[in-house]
Amino acid sequence: MRKPTLTDDIPSAQEDDTLADAHDDEEVLVWQWNAQQLHRLGLSWLLAHAFATVVDWHDFAKLVERGCSPELALEIVR
Repeated sequence: MRKPTLTDDIPSAQEDDTLADAHDDEEVLVWQWNAQQLHRLGLSWLLAHAFATVVDWHDFAKLVERGCSPELALEIVR
């Protein structure tokens, strides 16, 4: 049986690249989800995509649900 070393928990370069790719994929999925929610709440696709990483769609939704136009809600939350 091999004795554990201090470097056993350090990922290899290939594992590190795989983790980075997974993180990038997750960021893209989150961005897409946010853009879809903003669009569903009334923003054009162009604005939804542009602001998906800038605004919290939950805050945006609260304003729209209270009667703000999507454009005004965008101005308030950004």
